[in-house]
Amino acid sequence: MRFNSVFVLAITTFTCAGVYVAQALGRDTTRATYVEEIPRGYRDWKLISVAREEGPLDDIRAIIGNDLAIKTFREGKKAFPDGAIIARLAWA
Repeated sequence: MRFNSVFVLAITTFTCAGVYVAQALGRDTTRATYVEEIPRGYRDWKLISVAREEGPLDDIRAIIGNDLAIKTFREGKKAFPDGAIIARLAWA
């Protein structure tokens, strides 16, 4: 039980620290992480991965990305630049 409490405290501390650092660097942490309109040409984006979800979801998913997202993946960068888009297509 003590381990679970320490683990939860550690996760909470790291999350708060991450938000604080992002705000200190001037990053907008309230910005939406989704798009409201489907970008043109998304059907030409490259495939990143596929997965099958079981259980209540029971769907097949494909993760795709635009050229900027693919370039970022290949360079091994951890942060995506503005304009990089990753999308999930799902079929039930």
